Amino acid sequence: MLQELKFQLSTAILTILTLGAFAAAAINFEQQQKFHLPEDGVVWANRAAGVEALYVAPGGAAGKAGVHEGDLLRAIDGARIQKDSDVAEVLATLGSWTKATYSLTRSGYDLPSKTVIIEEAPHDHALVCQYLVGLFYLAIGLFVYYRRGSAHKARHFYILCLASFVFFCFHYTGKLNGFDKLIYFANVGAGLLAPSVFLHFAVTFPEARRWFRPRFRVPLLYFPGALLFLVYLAFASGHLRVGMPLIEVNWALDRVWMVLWTLPYLAGGMALAAAYREADDPIVRQQLKWLRNGALFGTLPFALFYVLPYVLGAMPTQAMKMSVLSSALIPLTLAYAILRYRLMDVDILFRRGYAYTLATLCVMAGFWGIVISLGNLVQKHFKGLNNLSLTAVVVMAAFLFQPIRNWIQERLDRYFYRDRYDYRRTLVEFTRSLSSETDLDGMLMSVGERLLKTLSVKHVAFFLAEEREDGRRFVLRTSMGPNPRLDAVAPESLDLSFLTERASQPYLFFERTRHLLDAVSRSWPASVRHSIADLDLNYYFPCTARDRTIAYLGISRMLDGDYLSSVDVELLITLAGGLATAIENASLYRSLQRKVEEYERLKEFSENIVESINVGILAADLEDRVESWNTQMEQLSGVSRERAVGSRLADLFPADLAAQFDSVRGETGIHHIYKFVLKPAAPAQANGNSNGNGNGNGNGNGDGAGQKPREATVNIAIAPLVSRDLEQIGRLVIFDDVTDRAELERRLVQADKLSSIGLLAAGVAHEVNTPLAVISTYAQLMAKQVAGDTQKSQMLEKIAKQTFRASEIVNSLLNFSRTSTTSLGEVNLNRVIQETLSLLEHQFLKAGVTIESRLESSLPPIHGNSGKLQQVFLNLFLNARDAMPNGGRLEVRTSRGPNGAKIEVADTGHGIAPEHIHRIYDPFFTTKGARKGTGLGLSVTYGIIQEHGGSIEVSNGREGGARFQIELPFAMAATARTPVNAA
Repeated sequence: MLQELKFQLSTAILTILTLGAFAAAAINFEQQQKFHLPEDGVVWANRAAGVEALYVAPGGAAGKAGVHEGDLLRAIDGARIQKDSDVAEVLATLGSWTKATYSLTRSGYDLPSKTVIIEEAPHDHALVCQYLVGLFYLAIGLFVYYRRGSAHKARHFYILCLASFVFFCFHYTGKLNGFDKLIYFANVGAGLLAPSVFLHFAVTFPEARRWFRPRFRVPLLYFPGALLFLVYLAFASGHLRVGMPLIEVNWALDRVWMVLWTLPYLAGGMALAAAYREADDPIVRQQLKWLRNGALFGTLPFALFYVLPYVLGAMPTQAMKMSVLSSALIPLTLAYAILRYRLMDVDILFRRGYAYTLATLCVMAGFWGIVISLGNLVQKHFKGLNNLSLTAVVVMAAFLFQPIRNWIQERLDRYFYRDRYDYRRTLVEFTRSLSSETDLDGMLMSVGERLLKTLSVKHVAFFLAEEREDGRRFVLRTSMGPNPRLDAVAPESLDLSFLTERASQPYLFFERTRHLLDAVSRSWPASVRHSIADLDLNYYFPCTARDRTIAYLGISRMLDGDYLSSVDVELLITLAGGLATAIENASLYRSLQRKVEEYERLKEFSENIVESINVGILAADLEDRVESWNTQMEQLSGVSRERAVGSRLADLFPADLAAQFDSVRGETGIHHIYKFVLKPAAPAQANGNSNGNGNGNGNGNGDGAGQKPREATVNIAIAPLVSRDLEQIGRLVIFDDVTDRAELERRLVQADKLSSIGLLAAGVAHEVNTPLAVISTYAQLMAKQVAGDTQKSQMLEKIAKQTFRASEIVNSLLNFSRTSTTSLGEVNLNRVIQETLSLLEHQFLKAGVTIESRLESSLPPIHGNSGKLQQVFLNLFLNARDAMPNGGRLEVRTSRGPNGAKIEVADTGHGIAPEHIHRIYDPFFTTKGARKGTGLGLSVTYGIIQEHGGSIEVSNGREGGARFQIELPFAMAATARTPVNAA
């Protein structure tokens, strides 16, 4: 804010000085055209003896009349002449083209009166040329300053132009009034100031030289001119006197002045030449070259043909004065640099000039409109204002001038740029929005299209830094716009080594890319020069982010072959900064996206591994909140992954298991829990409606929850979950479903028990058969002896039958222990069941048990042994009777299955306790009271079913009671099987 205020204040002061200088120059020029001093062609000087003719112009009026140098003038037309200023007053009174009588003394003798025809001062053509040079200076200075007032050296350059304007456009008329004196001293002051300002500009443009220290050496540049100006003031005010005529003093001072005017320009030209040799930027080199040429060739002719003769004592002639035209080369070279090398963009300057001109006219029209409309009122209020008050009013008007100029400037820009105006205005906003773009190629295409439309350039290219085997280098990423030469070249063949990662300049510039004639480019290898020619780009703007160039923006000339304006260059420099941020963001996003994709692939791969393992795996954090829950865990627990993730272990598992989890928390080793019976969550819990206790009873119907999970026996391993830095970040819990393994182990144990009991049965059968045979033999012998006694015969017959039955039981034990073979054949299963029910009919009736049999009539025969199957059904029916002490119902069903006959035996008794179901086939295991069972019935039944190649399963019914399901193969299916012997 303070900097802007300083700039506006300095602009206001310079505006006032410019307006005042221009008005004074205009008045002075008008007076020069209207007022011509009468002169006699003699330079008169005060001497001790009187007023002496110091110089007589050849061919002048006095020279023609016979006046010689050294003559003393006593009077003109009787008017006594006592000092040299009296001559000018008398001649002014007489006027031009009049006859005057001169009274002269020569060498102490009075001469006869001489008649001199007073002439008018001749018209000075060189004076008009000086006005033109001054106006040229002022025009260039105005365009530069009011377009680039805040730019480096702009104010300095304008002060140079303004001082040069005053020097060339302020000329003494000889009226001897206050305005004429002001013009004279302004001319002298500007003539002394302009060379020093130029030298100061030359040693600090574009940057101050290493040997130049502004703090100490700037005053030295201005000291000679300031000292000479003070001498002028001292002589003019009479405070300084010397023993020589004032005219001679003025001649001496003017000669010193001309020296001080010439030397700084020559020194500045040499300083520019030295800067040209040291400059690297092609644009700066061209600017310095033309500034150097203008300074030297604009100063040398004037110095040789005017200053040097004048210093040596020659009086200025018209021909000498015409050498001032060479000074026009200085502003001309500046103008050429502007027009040719876009030093200050002359087209834009003209448009800004239009804006300032129109704004000035508007302000003046408004001001004078108010003055005229208010009339006397305004005059009354302004009558008492002094000069300081009027100056303050003008300064305030200068500040109010800016809004009007901006409004006019906007309208002019719309007219000149037309359809490109909106593009230019939105380009910076477009640059700001680039940072949100993530598609790099799409973003570059969008930027390229916008630049082609906005700047009307031929083509645009983007070069991005990439890591290669030979290091980091720039490659052509995208090129837009017609470029046939580049299309015929492979991008890989381009040598872009001239694009460096550490850009020391705002941009690179190549004036003629197709020929590469500039000195900087000639120092590069041929491959680089050919690449630059193929690219046909004039500007290369580095896109720098965090002090590192990550890309270059290449821009060609405009469609009309012209170079870019400085506004366009500044716009592109700004765009390059935003583009660098956008490219870096897009690159970071692309890198992040690749990492995300890689992470997703690794995550998916890891999840696939976890999902493929046939164990339940969960991961929990240090607070026991679940972070991972695989599908196997869903099947084992009945809890969905969505509900499990984020929940605590205590909310998902039974209290006893959660307590075991909690007991090993924080420990580093691996802990195992073997054969834990995991009950699935209730359907409500599985659906996410758990009450939080995690102890589902497993009796839900499972509606809406899919397939109901089964109760599972699991081995659990609890291991610490560690990070890459070996820091524990949670726990990993693995559930291994060993239900089938446990069942297999149970069956193996069962088989081992049956094998043991078989060996026992074989021994028992061998020992029991001998006494049974003795009992049977003696019973038969006794039956023959008491054949006539019916009662005793019947008793002995029953003894023989029971002995026979005991023998069959022993034979069954032998069959169970595989000590004897079993003959298998086709068996009518329904008949076996009916015969067994008939045998027990009386017992069922006595126990109050009703029989409900549903036997499929078309059931095919099975492959088996009818006696052993009758023993199976006998054991099952008797167990059912014992389970219904108060009566009940026995259901027996047969049906056809896909591979065999299905038999279902169900009762309405008290059922089997869950903890006993897995032990019912163990030999000698029984839940009956003493002397009510041996525990061998279901063991023998299990062995017979296995011998027949079938299967038997038991469960508790929903309404109570036990349910046995048996499956036996059909005879046709069994013929293709190898007979299964009893285990």
